[in-house]
Amino acid sequence: MRKEKIAYVSLAADILHSGHINIITKAKKYGKVVIGLLSDQAIAEYKDLPILNYEERYKIAKSIRNVDNIVKQNSWDYTEIINQLKPDFFVHGDDWSKGIQKNTRLKVIKLLKKNNGKLIEVPYSKDISSSKIKSKLRDYLSPNSRVSILKRLIDNQKIVRIIEAHSPLSGIIAENMKIMKKGKMEQFHGMWSSSLTDSSVKGKPDNQSLDLSARFNSIGDLFDVTTKPLIFDADNGGRIEHLPFSIRTLERLGVSAIMMEDKVGLKKNSLFSDQSGAKQDSIKNFSQKIRSIVKARHSKDFLIGARIESFILGKGIKDALKRAESYSKAGADLILIHSKSDNPKEIFSFSKIFKKSKNFKPLVSVPSTYSKTYEKDLIKNGFKIVIYANQMLRASYPAMENVAKTILSTQRAYELENKISTVKEVINLIK
Repeated sequence: MRKEKIAYVSLAADILHSGHINIITKAKKYGKVVIGLLSDQAIAEYKDLPILNYEERYKIAKSIRNVDNIVKQNSWDYTEIINQLKPDFFVHGDDWSKGIQKNTRLKVIKLLKKNNGKLIEVPYSKDISSSKIKSKLRDYLSPNSRVSILKRLIDNQKIVRIIEAHSPLSGIIAENMKIMKKGKMEQFHGMWSSSLTDSSVKGKPDNQSLDLSARFNSIGDLFDVTTKPLIFDADNGGRIEHLPFSIRTLERLGVSAIMMEDKVGLKKNSLFSDQSGAKQDSIKNFSQKIRSIVKARHSKDFLIGARIESFILGKGIKDALKRAESYSKAGADLILIHSKSDNPKEIFSFSKIFKKSKNFKPLVSVPSTYSKTYEKDLIKNGFKIVIYANQMLRASYPAMENVAKTILSTQRAYELENKISTVKEVINLIK
């Protein structure tokens, strides 16, 4: 039987304020204070990924006065931790009686009762919010810290969900769209800068007519109003001599990854059924491009993605696997296995074999043609990133076309009013 009573406090310690210190001070009155420090993965279940990683937050929590011990808490479900520690007191702010943690609170009360523990609720400190403080800090997000976010997401999410953003407005939607599903917050973790959608917005064909400098400028505009990481679609990367300059620019902007396809010559969109004239780069040449990026990048957190076009060009799984092995050895951090099939069978066949390789790297999926595929099936088959590469732009086109057609037909805008956003909604979105 232990002599000293335990007071348990769950804490993120990403942004500390007086409300947290108040709870810890109150907890100390009941006994030895044990902090359950939430892992990055646990925090990401309900909120954005913390600004500081677990090791950094551990150092902060350890230095707080009245903290006697720290244990890692890998979930918002307290069952395991309560049954293991059997705390005499569970100390928490009283703000969780409503909202997404309401059911969690009720479960904690039952667990404590079973273990002869007691819930102590401390009045919530009004006008103090970690989320509000964090939103202000994100206004000062540096390019270096932004670059690193994607790598941390890969380490802490079952799958990283990326959506195409072709304008600052679409970026704001990607940034703020969040829903609760089965007690968990679902959101987009990052953005995709697509050569297809960037070109289309400028009214140009998707054949590299839009130069890189124009695309880099668009990223700057996008980053002015968003905080999430971005993967840059670089087509085939251009000339190997120019790649180091592109990489330095992307890193300086704060881009998290480059995705480069192993094709050569004038670009032809991979989703076109007719791929005549399209050629795949040699393994040797493309691997050299990857090595040049490895050499040029300043941070290993800037990730290199190799997009394999073997299935697109009808070369089959053996060629795709051979390329994956070589690109991985050359330094690729991510492997995108591309397909224009209406089902995921060929990419799953690829992943089943490649997962066993000692050179395995996280897999990326772009389900534009096999859109019936659920994320849970991608996870099961070893995919770590899913990119919804063009849906935002494709949604905007028919909507704008319908507006223009309706106005021409009715010679007024009244018929559209209940089908489009109000001016107020748009103003509130971008303020």
